[in-house]
Amino acid sequence: MLDINLFRAEKGGNPDLIRESQRRRFAKVEAVDEVIAVDVEWRQLQFQVDELRGQFGKKNKEVAMKKKAKEDADKEIAECKEIDVQIKAKEAECDAVSAKRDELLKGIGNLVPDSVPVSDNEDLNAIIRVSDLDKVLPADQMKEYKTVKELDDVCKKGEGKLSHVDLIQMLGLADTDRGATVGGNRGYYLVGDGVLLNQALINYGLSFLVPRGYVPLQTPFFMQKEAMAAVAQLAQFDDELYKVSGEGEDKYLIATSEQPIAAYHRNLWMDPKELPKKYCGLSTCFRKEVGSHGRDTLGIFRVHQFEKIEQFCLTQPEDDKSWEMLESMITASEGFYKSLGIPYRVVTIVSGALNDAAAKKYDLEAYFPGSGAYRELVSCSNCTDYQARRLETRFGTAGQKKAGGGQAAKQYVHMLNSTLTATERTLCCLVENYQTDKGMNVPEVLQPFMGGKTFIPFVKQLKDLKEKK
Repeated sequence: MLDINLFRAEKGGNPDLIRESQRRRFAKVEAVDEVIAVDVEWRQLQFQVDELRGQFGKKNKEVAMKKKAKEDADKEIAECKEIDVQIKAKEAECDAVSAKRDELLKGIGNLVPDSVPVSDNEDLNAIIRVSDLDKVLPADQMKEYKTVKELDDVCKKGEGKLSHVDLIQMLGLADTDRGATVGGNRGYYLVGDGVLLNQALINYGLSFLVPRGYVPLQTPFFMQKEAMAAVAQLAQFDDELYKVSGEGEDKYLIATSEQPIAAYHRNLWMDPKELPKKYCGLSTCFRKEVGSHGRDTLGIFRVHQFEKIEQFCLTQPEDDKSWEMLESMITASEGFYKSLGIPYRVVTIVSGALNDAAAKKYDLEAYFPGSGAYRELVSCSNCTDYQARRLETRFGTAGQKKAGGGQAAKQYVHMLNSTLTATERTLCCLVENYQTDKGMNVPEVLQPFMGGKTFIPFVKQLKDLKEKK
């Protein structure tokens, strides 16, 4: 969440900056004024609590002095008790207003910088870079495209190219029929070379990031509600997260390793010498995918359970370090897909499509020739100090003093996250881009992780699949 002091104009804050950011998000601008109004109420109550505590302290001294002089202090003791009752009542009122203010604060999104295109239409996501455009467009359409809509309108479907839905079955990489019977809607078994190819992506992903200074971290599959609430938006609890009930507190299955890695740093002080910290998180992820009915329901592109390698980084809050890291992370993801030989584009997501935590987000979308379309494989976000503030992940050292004495102002680290590969989704892209009339070539960089295998032949023909349907 945002720093409450940013809402306080009289303390050097800038409420207009937050209002403008809300406008860019196409979110409630009046929510800013609701926070301000409740904060004013809280500060008034806090002032009253402080005054009562002052009266209590003064009256306590009078009691001590009278007792020392061996005088009757019954009246003053009674007054102390009365003030103490008032303090407790006012503190309870103050706590309730503070909780209300914090809830309202959670509904205000991170500040959107000027570099983000302002729109609520994702067709206007801005194209930053495109690779291998000659594999995507007819020769007469080769030019610069500024938005995804402009490029999507002229994308060509590869001649004779099949979709990943058919190819996965023809190559025998997964069994979605039995998967659905056993695991329900969008359940699947990876089979044979499907397992090997998926594992090859995991192992190659780790070997790609570790030499770049990333520390591997394999996370828990579930989190306690309190920990999850600090890293997930309220809507995610209903639309995305699976609840695990049993003995003790309820837990939630993770939707991405970003969640447990962020919580790994909860209530910590991060010494400047430790930063930046770079993790490659390895996890199985679980998502309900509520709201995606009818979208990518076939095959294994959008499923409820999948493996993922995630980049998660922490930086100091100063000197644009997190913005430099954002560029470094998307460059790493680009390098990964370049090495796999997959055509892609990098786009900046429009302001109205950002989640609350992200100040800016890039997507890397890979080209699927069987569909003649780009599909998202990577999401890369700078959340600045928005997540760290809720997690109390502080920058500096405990008890840090400012120059000239006194307690230093609170500072929080900046947190960033980026997919490297959601392996089942990447697998879908590979089969479309490496298909032949007899099967699939294995990308050269994955061959060492598959025992040197260079080719996966079809085990079924397209006509057999059509007859089955």
